[in-house]
Amino acid sequence: MNTADIDTTNMCSHLRHKLMDADGIYHPIWQTIQDDPELTAVVRSRQLHIYRNGKKVLVLKGKTDHRSSGKIR
Repeated sequence: MNTADIDTTNMCSHLRHKLMDADGIYHPIWQTIQDDPELTAVVRSRQLHIYRNGKKVLVLKGKTDHRSSGKIR
């Protein structure tokens, strides 16, 4: 997926830093989204929803309780 296709203007700033900063906890996921053609992502309600072959597999939130910061389906 081309990450230029993801509108990050509506993304939570905490999540943006966790994804895009090289030392961010979600940065490896961000890199994988860019490299894996089966993955797509969309920003909804300030969260990043990640899909593999059209099925939602992960929702990343920015500022939340550490136990629920990423929900795997």
